[in-house]
Amino acid sequence: MNQQTETVLNYHNRTKHSLERYAKAPESIDWEDQPDQFRHFSGCEIITLPKPGTELEALFADLDNPERIPKKPLNLSHAGLLLELAFGLSAWKQFGPSRWALRCNPSSGNLHPTEAYLIGTGEDFIEPGVYHYVSHDHSLERRCRFSDNLADAGILIGLSSVHWREAWKYGERAFRYCQHDIGHALGALRYAAAALGWTVELQAQWSDHDIAKLLGLDRDDFKKEEHEFPDIICRIHTQSEMSPLDLKALLDAAQSGTWFGKADSLRAYHMYKWPVIDEVSIAASKPQTEEPEWLAVRRPLIESSCTQTASQIIRQRRSAQQFDGKMAPLPQTDFYRMLSAVLPTAAAFELWRWPPKIHLFVFVHRVEGLDPGIYALPRHYDALESLQAATLPGFDWQKTSEALPLYHLYSGDCRKVAKTLSCHQPIAGDSAFSLGMVAEFGETIAEKPWLYRRLFWECGLIGQTLYLEAEAAGVRGTGIGCYFDDSVHEILGIKDDKFQSLYHFTVGKPREDNRMETLPAYGHLKS
Repeated sequence: MNQQTETVLNYHNRTKHSLERYAKAPESIDWEDQPDQFRHFSGCEIITLPKPGTELEALFADLDNPERIPKKPLNLSHAGLLLELAFGLSAWKQFGPSRWALRCNPSSGNLHPTEAYLIGTGEDFIEPGVYHYVSHDHSLERRCRFSDNLADAGILIGLSSVHWREAWKYGERAFRYCQHDIGHALGALRYAAAALGWTVELQAQWSDHDIAKLLGLDRDDFKKEEHEFPDIICRIHTQSEMSPLDLKALLDAAQSGTWFGKADSLRAYHMYKWPVIDEVSIAASKPQTEEPEWLAVRRPLIESSCTQTASQIIRQRRSAQQFDGKMAPLPQTDFYRMLSAVLPTAAAFELWRWPPKIHLFVFVHRVEGLDPGIYALPRHYDALESLQAATLPGFDWQKTSEALPLYHLYSGDCRKVAKTLSCHQPIAGDSAFSLGMVAEFGETIAEKPWLYRRLFWECGLIGQTLYLEAEAAGVRGTGIGCYFDDSVHEILGIKDDKFQSLYHFTVGKPREDNRMETLPAYGHLKS
């Protein structure tokens, strides 16, 4: 085992929650000192994007066949719509004097460590350069003006993480949650692009060092404790045929370009220090790699019955805070539809370039026609045998559906078990179903420790799909990052790090808090 992998494994084990103790986190939280959710760079030119809120014609059900959706032309309006539907505001909530924003991309604790950048290479609608997206204002801040002439390769989207935003509340476990959020952001970007008839290509071969150079994250423009870590560059395919992307030319243009602005302070007092997060960030940093292309063969999905547009579903997505524990059973067709949508052969995973490493263990509570109990959804067939070998010998592994690789393991009321495993949170037991995302873990990161991050990204991508599928079915979902890691493994019979649980999720009928007022997403902007 190399030193980087050992550091990652030590971090992972150190940040497990258990029934006896939680991972290290702040002993107290001053809510008045919460980090600013909206990063700004002072000294930048501001490009105001066209008014947000435009509805697109594509139905949510149309996204199963995105190639049939007409491609929108690339212009400032549609680029702005891409950013809004992926990373913009979806609403404001108000309770008494407190007011907070919700976004299209979810985040643990609504803290939003993910920052988004647009990189323009042509001159059709914006000057070539690097722009930071400010979701609060629906505007772009020009960080860099490229000095070199580049071949027009359209636009790219860069994502980075401010780990401090999560660590302020969650302490050492925050690095995990930041990676979940990148996965959610990738999913949000995919759905937004698909609604415009566009596709997303992950520039997976890039090193973190190169991403930092392109986005200006290696510059001395940030407060030390609030710097951003590079995560991924995505190329947006807005046309069927596009020019090749020249990485070296793009990096040269950024290095020789004119940079503007400095990051404003996030205005939080850094009372607690979490050096282990910087340690694991360095150990899990990604070098430049050769990335073989892996493409799953697209298979027909169980059809969605949703009649709303994709943009409506995207904007109405919320994280449920509590569920109706006496809800009627979820229709089996809706349950099967949700599970089919997270298979690697589904359209939502076309951007994912690698064989699946995440599999689902589902606690069914209230699903029409299914016995309550534990079920498994191996997301590729080759994993079935190893999952069987790694789990309890008493599980029966009986296939329950011809349409899905869904296996019955155990019958019984698991509501209390699910609640306990998810840090005693009622939402895991009051739902129609909850689930744990279990990763092929030890062997995956043994020689490539940066894949630790990618495992969480895959979980977040699954979570984002479940969020939108739940909305489309008339119910609601929520991600659960707080769970007792090894207690989950014990319930399933997992005894080593060959498999590890990395994320939980739950879906049910939401109970709305009528004391809260919902306000328009961009009502604060001038008309």
